[in-house]
Amino acid sequence: MAILSVQSCLSISDPLEKSERRQKLLTHARDVFAKRGYHAAKVEDIVTAAGVARGTFYLYFADKRAIFEEIVDRFIAKLAMNIVRVDPYDQQRSVADQVSENIRRIVSILLEDRATTKILLADALGVDPAFDRRLHSFYDEVGKLLEQSLRDGQELGIVEIGDAAMYAIMTMGVVKELLYQVILRGWDHPEETIVEEIFTFLRRGYLRVEPPKSKTHKRR
Repeated sequence: MAILSVQSCLSISDPLEKSERRQKLLTHARDVFAKRGYHAAKVEDIVTAAGVARGTFYLYFADKRAIFEEIVDRFIAKLAMNIVRVDPYDQQRSVADQVSENIRRIVSILLEDRATTKILLADALGVDPAFDRRLHSFYDEVGKLLEQSLRDGQELGIVEIGDAAMYAIMTMGVVKELLYQVILRGWDHPEETIVEEIFTFLRRGYLRVEPPKSKTHKRR
């Protein structure tokens, strides 16, 4: 009975241990890719950083591309889940509050995991044509979501009349370039300042809304 009990405990703990080893490899691979870049990084660099045997790596991932793909896919999925379409009919939150919350969520995710953000901004594009198509598809979906929200806003008079698709592309460009400067160029600005300045930039452009009531931005 004692032997069965021990075996039962082992069988229960094994999946957790495997999950932890997999996550350990993903975490160290992320750091290696962020430091060395995709093409310069090697499987040997990853296993050395993780402190595991080379064979252990291949128990979980087929090759370098497979682990890189999972890192990027997980991050993209997390970003996608936090992009919420603005509801102009929400009685509890103003459009300004919803826009500001969206900006805050995205900026927070990108700054919280700077290593993966660096990979997404600097290394993910150009791995191979198939991977490029997946990245472009993600950006296209985000662009469409933003474009539709802008069109809805134009109908309600809270977004300036103009090319909503172009507005969407420019908005994504603003966020990507700003985060590029902060993460890859070491531009030191507090997260809250980044969020507030992005919102202010949009409000002085196509947004026709007042600042969020929850925040009062003191400009110098």
